[in-house]
Amino acid sequence: MNFRPIRSQSPILLVGGGDCPPEMLTPLLDRCPVRVAADGGAAALLAAGIVPDAVIGDLDSLSLADRGRIPSERIHRITEQDSTDFDKCLRNLDAPLIHAAGFLGARLDHQLAAMTVLARRPDRPCLLIGREDVAALCPPELALDLPVGSRVSLYPMAEVGGSSRGLRWPIDGLRFTPDRITGTSNESDAPRVELRLDAPKMLIILPVQARASLERALLEAPSRWPARA
Repeated sequence: MNFRPIRSQSPILLVGGGDCPPEMLTPLLDRCPVRVAADGGAAALLAAGIVPDAVIGDLDSLSLADRGRIPSERIHRITEQDSTDFDKCLRNLDAPLIHAAGFLGARLDHQLAAMTVLARRPDRPCLLIGREDVAALCPPELALDLPVGSRVSLYPMAEVGGSSRGLRWPIDGLRFTPDRITGTSNESDAPRVELRLDAPKMLIILPVQARASLERALLEAPSRWPARA
């Protein structure tokens, strides 16, 4: 089905069918006036008393009961099987930031797939939110306010380099690749961490307590990556 991308001047909440407890979802509902479900993620929104503004996916996990509670014009089926439901959603959402819950935790293969999509859609700023961690693709420049000693993990999805300020182990001069050099378990040694990256390939993973700081940093980033050709 063809439909126009969903656009919002405010952050959009995207809910997947994975681990998304009410205590995670409730504060995000207050932050995001537009709420979208990736296929079976509609169940979590409906359980919270929210009818999704849109449901996007191949609809193989949207129950008939839940489907009956959602206006048909809000349901958008994309039948191709070459991409995940998360990818189907992300490429059809346009907002300053997308808060994505229900994509971390539960199944490891689903988590890896979601992180791959972040690198595939670098022009779509997105914050993955889980019980323990938050993750995002680093924009060209990122400035974070964090307590000294905070865990700051950097994980490359492909070759990428850059520079840093405020990290215990600076990344200047390093060429990161998944099979050689990664940056997990670094930590902040100053109240402000600044990163510059030369390619849209680096994930930043922080404790969930840093969600608000990472959200601000992504919204205030001075530039974005272009869409992949």
